[in-house]
Amino acid sequence: MKVIAAVDSNWAIGNKNRLLTSIPADMKFFRETTNGHVVVMGRKTLESFPNGLPLKNRTNIVLTGSQGYQVKDAVIVHTKEELLEELKKYDSEEIYIIGGESVYRMMLPYCDTAYITKIDHAYEADTYFPNLDAMDEWKMTETSEEQTCFDLEYAFTKYEKC
Repeated sequence: MKVIAAVDSNWAIGNKNRLLTSIPADMKFFRETTNGHVVVMGRKTLESFPNGLPLKNRTNIVLTGSQGYQVKDAVIVHTKEELLEELKKYDSEEIYIIGGESVYRMMLPYCDTAYITKIDHAYEADTYFPNLDAMDEWKMTETSEEQTCFDLEYAFTKYEKC
């Protein structure tokens, strides 16, 4: 299983159920990387998408505690156990965890690869990704050249569990 996220210099990922910033190249990387695969998210992440709709050309699995919650074209699960059982139906190499914070924290132990877009800026934030640099079991194995979007500098990185 893999995880994909964009983080700021403090590993923040969002504020008030919104992404911290929108970088077209990062959005394109996310789209191309997850297209045709399984994406796992929490309800608030789904609801942050345009019109609250599942992502096209992907199997969308949404974890929510709300028992009656239904979304067209998405698989709804209510517990970690139910999620893990559902994920057995798919090749683990095809699964991407896409947020939010609680889903990242819950599923990170099951992942072996993390695609992290690191943004060289500190935002006001209320949600965070676990700091992989502070975890001995995770090592950055790839990093792109520094990129720039207007005045923001960022890099695409890949971490692998060792």
